[in-house]
Amino acid sequence: MTTHGGHRPVFCTIVPPHLLDKLARAEDPALAGPARRSLEHDAFQRTRRRMTTVIGAPSVAPPSGAPADQPYRTIYDTAHSQDLPGTKVCEEGAEPGRDETVKRAYDGLGATFDLYLKVYGRHSIDDNGLPLDATVHFGEDYDNAFWNGEQMVFGDGDGEVFLDFTIAVDVIGHELTHGVTQHTANLDYFGQSGALNESVSDVFGSLIKQYALGQTAAEADWLIGAGLLAPRVTGVALRSMKAPGTAYDDDMLGKDPQPATMDDYVRTGRDNGGVHLNSGIPNHAFYLVASALGGYAWEKAGRIWYDVLTGGELREDALFSDFATLTVKAARERYGAGDELQAVQKAWERVGVRAV
Repeated sequence: MTTHGGHRPVFCTIVPPHLLDKLARAEDPALAGPARRSLEHDAFQRTRRRMTTVIGAPSVAPPSGAPADQPYRTIYDTAHSQDLPGTKVCEEGAEPGRDETVKRAYDGLGATFDLYLKVYGRHSIDDNGLPLDATVHFGEDYDNAFWNGEQMVFGDGDGEVFLDFTIAVDVIGHELTHGVTQHTANLDYFGQSGALNESVSDVFGSLIKQYALGQTAAEADWLIGAGLLAPRVTGVALRSMKAPGTAYDDDMLGKDPQPATMDDYVRTGRDNGGVHLNSGIPNHAFYLVASALGGYAWEKAGRIWYDVLTGGELREDALFSDFATLTVKAARERYGAGDELQAVQKAWERVGVRAV
């Protein structure tokens, strides 16, 4: 068992760096310019996050008298600057106004809060009522969204490859789940533990979308970031949990490189050891479990994953096999030796991960 008292926050973006790297090398300045600026923004924020890791992130308490069963949301607008958090434009209980980006950010924070509270009994990201802050209209044509350890930040996209990053509620849920992981398993952001960190965010991001839409596992699209790609892009999303490696195949972006099984595991020193690539393997395992069990994926498959994330036994440097073993244990402890356990065991077998 490991303790997670340090809560080391990491800088996590929804668009993998390999996509922005490819766009930054494009001959078309309409593609290369925004990608290069986005990479520069990310590098700056990553350095800022490391400094916060050293000095410690500020502790934020919910407002006095805030209801325990409701979120406390504040939306800021940087008006295309990089100065966080920006100007306050909406807070809990107020009308978001006419800005659709503000409305989507506000609603997405609420959808994330609802799933964690109503399904898993978790009171906000830290389970202690952490206020949910988000900044919109960050940077100039910024091609990303991120959790910086304290708040959400959304770019508007460049309009050529990426659209407004508040469009996809699963992106909002994905990034906020990095905060949940920060306050629970605190998975190292490198190699297989980093890929698990990304995968957990994809899992719960997808569940947040499914819960908000009332979709069963069979009805869900299992896409991460559907609606983010501009019309000129040949693709449907950033990632597919149902079929990793099929989300896009485009002249500008290339072909989706995510593996679905360990047979195609990517060994690389880039992207923190391929955290956005190899996350496709545990992603696919979760999809297989949810599909085998049917019904609403957040009820059984999601509960097993949540038990592992919050159970205190997941090491910060966990490998896929460690996570798989704990999901088998969690399934057995919660549901016995029935369909749930068999679904978990078979899913990990199909993706080539050995659960002890």
